[in-house]
Formats: sequence, structure tokens, C-alpha cells
Amino acid sequence: MNLKNATVNFLGDSITEGLGASDHANGYVGRLEKMFGLKKANNYGKSGTRIARQRVVTKASTDEDFCMRLEQMDESADAVVVFGGTNDYGHGEAPLGVPTDRTPDTFYGACHYLMNELLTRYAGKPVVIVTPLHRVFEDSPTGDQALTKPLSVATLKTYRDILVEVAEVYALPVLDLYSESGFYPENSVNLRKMTVDSLHPTDFGHEWLARRIGHFLEEL
Repeated sequence: MNLKNATVNFLGDSITEGLGASDHANGYVGRLEKMFGLKKANNYGKSGTRIARQRVVTKASTDEDFCMRLEQMDESADAVVVFGGTNDYGHGEAPLGVPTDRTPDTFYGACHYLMNELLTRYAGKPVVIVTPLHRVFEDSPTGDQALTKPLSVATLKTYRDILVEVAEVYALPVLDLYSESGFYPENSVNLRKMTVDSLHPTDFGHEWLARRIGHFLEEL
């Protein structure tokens, strides 16, 4: 894909929004826009949001799941990048569900719903699925905030595996940052270099993400 003068939609959570960076322009979306000469990078990142719909939906912005927000995106864009799942693991209360689910109320169902809708709305255009980055305590089935996630659901890798599995159903390209990002916060040196808090990237981490995601798009 030629990114020069292209318009790309970025749907995600706080990492896409730019948290961890010294300012919004230094988030990976802003950096990618400049590095690769995009006409426009539409940032639909919203802190705390999850792919799946929660059991109790409030008026809080964190409950505006990806399936809701895809309808707000620019349908004339040349490509879409979806980067999420870490908050579904960290504090989401939606159940995993089963592979046959097709509604946003389970993680399986939300992945199917989201990818099918994007494939429909952006027919013939690249739709890229990005898997979550490693994070500390990712092997706990109660997520990173046990007090706000009363359910024992699954490890982060399970959420990553479901994203990859469902993307394969719809033949969507996957950038598997879980497996090949270079982010590994269990290593103390890596943690300080790449993240500000074991999850949100530093300026250096955001620049790395911008290059990795941009080059992946170029290879499509």
C-alpha cells in the first residue's frame, strides 16, 4: 500500500490515543502520519475502551466499545488499523463466549461483529488487526485490576489468540505485536526504555510502533 497522501483510520484505546507520549503529536498515530506522509491520520483511540460490549453499559466514555465507535469513522478512508484487546483483558467484564457468537456481547462475538462490519464498510481496502502488547501480570485470569474485574476470564494470550483466530476467518492481515513487538516489560531495562508504566509506550516506544505499523501497511 502506498501511504503517501493516504487517509488511515486508527481505532484503538489509550495507546492509540497517545498516552505515555510527551504530547499527542508524539503518539504513534501522529508520528506515523508525519513519517509516512499521510494525507490524514484519523485517531479514534479512546482511553479505557474495549472491543467487546460490557455487561453493564454506562454513559462513561470507557464503555464506548469498538463496535459502537466503528460507526463514527470516516468511511472514505483508504485503510483501517484496529489495535485493541488489552483492556478487554485488563478490566473488561464481557465473557469470552464461543466461536459461533456474532454479537458484541462476548469477546468472540465482538471480534466477529467488528471485523465483518469493517470488511463490509471498507470493501477492497486494507483492514489491519494489531494484537496487544505484552504487559506485566498478563498471565492472571482476573486481569490487571482484580477489584474492578470480579470475573476470572482468561490470560492476555487467550485474547490475542482469539483476535488472530477470528481475523483468519475474515482473511484480514494481522500485525502480531504480542509475538514480535520488542516490548517485554518483565525485563526492567526494556520496561524503562519502551514504556512509562509497563503498558503505555514512551516517546521511543511510540516511535517504534509508528515505524512497525507503517512498514506493515506499506507491505500490503
